[in-house]
Amino acid sequence: MYKNLRWKIITIVGVLALAVWSFTPPSTRIKLGLDLQGGVHMVLRVETDEAIQSETDTAIEQLRDAVKTAGLTVGELKSTGLTTFGVNGVPPASEPQFRQIVDQQVGGSFDREAVGDGSHVFTMRVNIVAQRRDEAVKQALQTVSRRVNELGVSEPIVVPYGTSSDRIIVQLPGEKDMTRAKNIIRRAAKLEIKLVEGGPASDEKTLLASHNGVVPNDMEIVTGMSETPGDTSRMLYLVRKAAAITGSDLRTARSTQDQLGLPAVSFTLSRDGVTKFTKVTGENVNRLLAIILDNVVESAPRIDERIAQAEARITGSFTVQEASDLALVLRSGALPASLTTLESREVGPSLGRDSIRAGILASIVGLVFVALFMLTYYKLSGINAVLSVAMNLVILMGFMAYIESVMTLPGIAGFILTIGIGVDSNVLIFERIREELATNKGARQAVAAGFDRVFLTILDTHIASLISAAFLFQFGTGPNRGLATTLFFGLVANVFTAVFVSRTIFEFNLSRKPSGSAQLSI
Repeated sequence: MYKNLRWKIITIVGVLALAVWSFTPPSTRIKLGLDLQGGVHMVLRVETDEAIQSETDTAIEQLRDAVKTAGLTVGELKSTGLTTFGVNGVPPASEPQFRQIVDQQVGGSFDREAVGDGSHVFTMRVNIVAQRRDEAVKQALQTVSRRVNELGVSEPIVVPYGTSSDRIIVQLPGEKDMTRAKNIIRRAAKLEIKLVEGGPASDEKTLLASHNGVVPNDMEIVTGMSETPGDTSRMLYLVRKAAAITGSDLRTARSTQDQLGLPAVSFTLSRDGVTKFTKVTGENVNRLLAIILDNVVESAPRIDERIAQAEARITGSFTVQEASDLALVLRSGALPASLTTLESREVGPSLGRDSIRAGILASIVGLVFVALFMLTYYKLSGINAVLSVAMNLVILMGFMAYIESVMTLPGIAGFILTIGIGVDSNVLIFERIREELATNKGARQAVAAGFDRVFLTILDTHIASLISAAFLFQFGTGPNRGLATTLFFGLVANVFTAVFVSRTIFEFNLSRKPSGSAQLSI
């Protein structure tokens, strides 16, 4: 009667073997979440105002360079607020040309208002402000994600946090060094290579002696270490505001050693970066070129000749670990704005061990009580339910191991919930079979009718639950996604075990009995 029974049994054995292979040994496939193995938990705020101010400052520099290139003489260009800047002293005869330059350089982001006497006020458009804030948060998320991924943390979580649009949550399961993690995540890593216009000097008066004691509008003062070996005093450098090379021109970075065997960081420039570097070194032989990291001059070598190579090096008083961490943050890119730590804590693993122990115990106890109930109430047919629920859990573990999912405390709760779902499906099937037997149908006909008529009900309830799990995974954060993951795979596995596996076991037992004497103990 059951022509395909052999293939059904082979299919079940094959699926079970694949599941067992997937999570053996489990320690190499299934990762533990922050709540189970401990680690670092941080809530950070992206200072988006800095990104807006940077946009304003960049617009000022672009407009200043364009005006200078065009040969126009104007007065002062200066920032007057977070989203505003002003220009004065524009000659009346140069107004048409000035307005044309404005339209080309900043017209897409700033509105211009003429206030008389050759003065103009520029205000960043509202939509641009909102766009730059959103971009800053997204770029911060991507940069932090790249950094924590290079830390080698298993399944880190870097996601937006709460209702505020400028906050992100970072969870690093297994990370023990909170100080190092915070330093790597929060470091701006803003790399700039700029021409030195003055210095190094020990004081500002000496530095600005050739500029009448005033910092020119297109220059700025930055601090750095003395170039004299062994001298740790801080020196001042006068450099161009516009950088010849920035971190965006980097292709990669790695820790290395300098000519003295001390830790250093070597970086390779992109094709465009090499072109810029070749141009600036060729036009400025015998001048100093400052390598500036986070507004601090790390080194200021002299340009002896035109340099057309793609690789350069940052030297300084680094330790091996500091050089490695610096190379890491340079590879991941600079943050668009600084990060403020709103909350940080180190989660110990002891609670996780207790949770795992309690979760496993709860699962075993639940499975034992379910097995006793099913065997008592449904007699020998209860064995079907026990076997199908047990196989459901094995397949669920196999799914999670195959995709290297993260096990969380809510995920353990999902395992227990899966046991309940499996039992519920079997109860529906068994009760339907009882109803069919009550109409004086034979055992084989009752089993076939019971499974066929309950299938749509099981499918309907599981699809509704799968939709709920999908929403929980999409909108949930952190460990809550663990519940969605186990629930999703548990539901998928339960359709297979409750309908296919349990039915195959019934058919196998009935096939061993003569058709006229086949009975069910249910």
